[in-house]
Amino acid sequence: MGSILVNGKTQEVELPISLIDLIKKNNVEQPEMVSIQVNGEFVDRNNFDSTQINANDEVDFLYFMGGGSRC
Repeated sequence: MGSILVNGKTQEVELPISLIDLIKKNNVEQPEMVSIQVNGEFVDRNNFDSTQINANDEVDFLYFMGGGSRC
């Protein structure tokens, strides 16, 4: 077990853990629409399954929202 920071909150997880497993653990809705930063660096979606998270890493799940136009 080890501590990581996910969206600003400490989590205790079995380490190392892949990003894809962390997505599942955190019940991320619409994972196909999320971008992820690890320690401030964006991770390519193709590397979610091979990117390992280790103790003290900071992970941010980012959702980009589209908007409408102002009238």
